[in-house]
Amino acid sequence: MAMKSIRWIPALVLACALPLAAQGADPGSAATRQVSTASAHAGMALGAANLKMAHAHLQHVINCLVGPSGQAFDADAENPCKGMGEGAIVDAKGDAARESQLQAALNEAQQGLHATTLADAQADAQKVLSSLKGQ
Repeated sequence: MAMKSIRWIPALVLACALPLAAQGADPGSAATRQVSTASAHAGMALGAANLKMAHAHLQHVINCLVGPSGQAFDADAENPCKGMGEGAIVDAKGDAARESQLQAALNEAQQGLHATTLADAQADAQKVLSSLKGQ
């Protein structure tokens, strides 16, 4: 039991640290707040104990990135970014470089959502974290 708990501690630390790092871009912007939350959920997916939880957190990432009007938004899944904006990608409109990075993170999260093994889903969650870093 203790070994299982220890296994996810690095992911939890990462999930807590990334939102703080993301604040450096523009702490007041809606896109930055949503990216911060998406990063935290990517970290949770990375530390998930099973595929179902990894998929759930990757869907939370997607919901934060596309917003409630986005095609990939799943209203049946939690929207941890509710009330923060229209979706990080929508709220980043006009910043082509940022939009491109957020789109890459979305593609990676969607790939992870279709992963059939925990290891593959976690590998995609790691890619999401890399894409969101500094956003």
